[in-house]
Amino acid sequence: MACYGQNRPLLYNVDDLPQSLLQNPGTRIDFTRHFGVPFLSQIHVFAGSTGVTAYDVFKDDGGDINARIENVISELTSGDFFSFNEQLEIVSFGKKIGKRGYISAGIYQEADVFAYFPKDPATLAFEGNANYIDTPFEFSDVNFNGEVLAVYHVGYHYKVDPKLNVGGRLKFYSGIFNVESTNNSGEFVTYFTPGGTNFYEHSVNRLDVLVRTAGYASLNDTAGMTVEEATAELLSRSMFGKNVGLGVDLGFSYRVTEQFSVNAAIQDLGLMFHSKDVENYHYYGSHTTSGLEPLFPELNPGQGTIPYWDVFEEQLDANLKDETTYEEYNTWRPLKYNASFEFGTGKSILPCDYLISKKPRYMNLFGMLLSGVNRPKGPTYRVTTYWDRKINAQNRFRLAYSLDQFSVTKLGAMYSTRLKNFNIYLAVDDLLGYINLADAHSVSLQLGMQYVFKKK
Repeated sequence: MACYGQNRPLLYNVDDLPQSLLQNPGTRIDFTRHFGVPFLSQIHVFAGSTGVTAYDVFKDDGGDINARIENVISELTSGDFFSFNEQLEIVSFGKKIGKRGYISAGIYQEADVFAYFPKDPATLAFEGNANYIDTPFEFSDVNFNGEVLAVYHVGYHYKVDPKLNVGGRLKFYSGIFNVESTNNSGEFVTYFTPGGTNFYEHSVNRLDVLVRTAGYASLNDTAGMTVEEATAELLSRSMFGKNVGLGVDLGFSYRVTEQFSVNAAIQDLGLMFHSKDVENYHYYGSHTTSGLEPLFPELNPGQGTIPYWDVFEEQLDANLKDETTYEEYNTWRPLKYNASFEFGTGKSILPCDYLISKKPRYMNLFGMLLSGVNRPKGPTYRVTTYWDRKINAQNRFRLAYSLDQFSVTKLGAMYSTRLKNFNIYLAVDDLLGYINLADAHSVSLQLGMQYVFKKK
């Protein structure tokens, strides 16, 4: 499954939803005030994996599950990945400032986990090395990160002229938990040495694996905590995190002609600074062994045998090190980007947005969106085409078709409705995956409710 964080094509450029400002602070908008229902204005869950589904492993076909696991491992590559993203908007609000500006602010909680499939270590663990003589197993395949944080943000949207809108958003990150292990190196290889001490020689070369954590050590020491105490600890971190960071979002929209517009944005250009509750695990070194070589010398009465295993462990400890350190570290937030163009047809007499008053609005919008997220081995990507239909002043829907690394049949739908000033929306991506969730490469769901005002 693939996760794109806040890159959500079903809400991007929807001018009467405040959540569109979170993806592009410079997007065109069609309201003068808004405030979200606390904890309900945006609930978002996205999970997935490339190359494999739960059905591939657990399907009830009468076969052997070990054979299915072996088949999955053989088909997956070190470029395949697993991902999970969740976001909960705690509070949000905004208001028109002057004739051209709009200020918005809020708090949301986000969890993001991304891990590449550790192809070589998984193969070694499941199959062993008998069929891989002289073939190195790379530790660089171990590559993952995850974080849970709270985000405090304030944004400003400004209409430069009837064609151009720009915007920016400042974010303060409050870290709850972080773990990462990237840029690892080293290899394990077994050589065939019939003329040596043994038939095989096993070598760990230039091992350098580092797992960094922040917020884990104290949680690991909470065995005596009650559920209430542990919950209070996590809530205190979200409000006053031990580790903090700063980031920005930037974006614009430009009306090239009356019907044609373009826009682009970047999100989460920022850093997290991990200095508190840090605990890192470092594994490094090189070692070559031909295994145990038992000797059988004559022993005097009371003389013990040679402690082969103890000697072997001492050699490992002397050459392959594992250390726990407490050094501070910094991490980049996963940078997200969006760029799109849009073409409108069918002029309407519906009320227009306050930024382009007395200009026509179009009932149908056809667009194409390119979105992606930076990851350790390169960006993920997605191309989406959509049809956005304004049914009337209260109802709107969007149908979308996407291409990405995971599916060529990714269909999505969004519906938004408003009763007076109360708005509710639902967006579901990869609709075909809901036919059989176990066999879906990705699933996504978004819903929310808020009050949106189009007049002062």
